[in-house]
Amino acid sequence: SICCSSSCKVYIMKLNIAYPATGCQKLLKIDDEKILSLFYDKRIGAEVPADRLGDEWKGYVVRISGGNDLQGFPMMQGVLTNIRVRLLFKDGMPNYTMKRKGVRKRKSVRGCIVDSQLSVLDLVVIKKGDQEIPGLTDTTQPRRLGPKRVGKIRKLFNLSREDDVRQYVVHRPLPEKEGRKPKTKAPKIQRLVTPARIQVIYKKSHFS
Repeated sequence: SICCSSSCKVYIMKLNIAYPATGCQKLLKIDDEKILSLFYDKRIGAEVPADRLGDEWKGYVVRISGGNDLQGFPMMQGVLTNIRVRLLFKDGMPNYTMKRKGVRKRKSVRGCIVDSQLSVLDLVVIKKGDQEIPGLTDTTQPRRLGPKRVGKIRKLFNLSREDDVRQYVVHRPLPEKEGRKPKTKAPKIQRLVTPARIQVIYKKSHFS
């Protein structure tokens, strides 16, 4: 919240809008309560028309995907409240990474219902309108990293099981240094079945 005088407070909420088709994002700072009230009392996953954001947003539909409150605590799907709560997290739950086996931890998260105490609200465009949005729909951001898993590489390049997946790995160029040859970096392919891998599985299953 930003105080413009001793008797008036203006709440500014940031709308982080993503468009998966181009890989771009756009950040809007909104202080108009008429616009922000469009998202109030909506839950994560709700689809909202974005006409109030401006004339260029006519016909756009966005989906609420998350957000953070003024103190930085994230929203969590399934917590049906608009306040902050403390939950006991265990392995496999969102917003928690287990450091040691079996460790549980109590953490603060905000509910999945939008209210005026949010600092950032994450939105995803699911339906495009007639007009282009500068910096969001008119440009394309290339993917920095390619797929790593065997199945996803085959799906991307429409490969069969007889094709060699190692020939289709996306190589990422590294920053060039003066006087040196340009280098690239490729990920280690996951779930790749090789003769050595088959031998290891055979030994584990027959001699363990």
